[in-house]
Amino acid sequence: MQTLNPYLIFDGNCAEAMTFYAKCLDADLQLSLYSSMPFAVADAEKDRILHARLSTGSILLMASDNRPGMPFSQGNNISINIQCENLEEIERLYAALLEGGTATMPLHDAFWGARFGMLIDRFGIPWMLNLLQTP
Repeated sequence: MQTLNPYLIFDGNCAEAMTFYAKCLDADLQLSLYSSMPFAVADAEKDRILHARLSTGSILLMASDNRPGMPFSQGNNISINIQCENLEEIERLYAALLEGGTATMPLHDAFWGARFGMLIDRFGIPWMLNLLQTP
């Protein structure tokens, strides 16, 4: 396996969330609405996202909205880890994703030799940011 990417499910705010993430990560975003499909959809589904694809470099994040009326459990069962390249990047990403969210572990020097922090963004998605520091 070369890569692993998370797939997120939202309850009607997928476009808003993925647009926010694309801005934070300076990434390209493709959105497909249920209404763009070659079959009839209910009015409640027309503006929901059937599939979203966010990409930058080797990073790929995919998502969709759930179908109206389907059970939904906000994303506490998934975390997204970003392995950062430098101190500037980890600080910028942490601050950007934290906008409107909650810090669960501020950026700090972790015992495994990394700069590390955790947060839950304004959409309820948990993030972990890690920067391995060389001696």
